[in-house]
Amino acid sequence: MKASTREWIKKAESDYELAMLLTRRRKTPMRDHICFHCQQSAEKYLKARLEQAGVRFPKTHDIEALLHLAKQWHPLWVALLPAGKQLTDYGVKVRYPGAEATAAEVKAATLAARAIRAEVRLALGL
Repeated sequence: MKASTREWIKKAESDYELAMLLTRRRKTPMRDHICFHCQQSAEKYLKARLEQAGVRFPKTHDIEALLHLAKQWHPLWVALLPAGKQLTDYGVKVRYPGAEATAAEVKAATLAARAIRAEVRLALGL
């Protein structure tokens, strides 16, 4: 595995672990942060897969766009597009006043991040 791929994985896993840690927090739930880090984890895991394949990818937070780039190797990942669309919104939406993530959105975001993480790790033999 490329060293640059490992760097993406390290960052992705850090975001994932932080999101999962925050889900266990009972006092003052940090829903926005959980959703944001779920998005970041999925984005970085997909970029790790693309990096390993030698695919140039744009600087983007768009999970759907990254999934479309990866479908050449993983055509079944199109099933992840709805999850990717939802996660993409959390890259920006919950970072500013005017929007707050709900408990249902947190659950959906963690499931989506978990699914993308699992698929990428499987593809990379992790």
